[in-house]
Amino acid sequence: MYTFFVTIEILISIVLVIVVLMQASKGGGLAGTLGTSNLGTVFGVRRTSDFLTKTTTVLATAFLILALFINLVVLPKGEGTQQSIIQSSPQPTSLPPGTQPAQTPPTGR
Repeated sequence: MYTFFVTIEILISIVLVIVVLMQASKGGGLAGTLGTSNLGTVFGVRRTSDFLTKTTTVLATAFLILALFINLVVLPKGEGTQQSIIQSSPQPTSLPPGTQPAQTPPTGR
């Protein structure tokens, strides 16, 4: 179940990246590079822009909702709390104020 939803999330993210890159910016976007400039002749320039904007909104919303759903519902819950390596290591003892740790004398030549 978890793998299925993560796979769907990855597919949505890939399609979202492609749709965002296809949108024409001041430089023409990726639409001119990939040869999808003919998409404007199919829908019309204004309708193509509206279509890509609405598609981006729908995909971004689906991405966010699915990410929250995976995190809150599908993600496996841990039964117990696990301590990290830092938490399980012995705690250093604190020295009283005004005392310094013992230092080893340097070896002379």
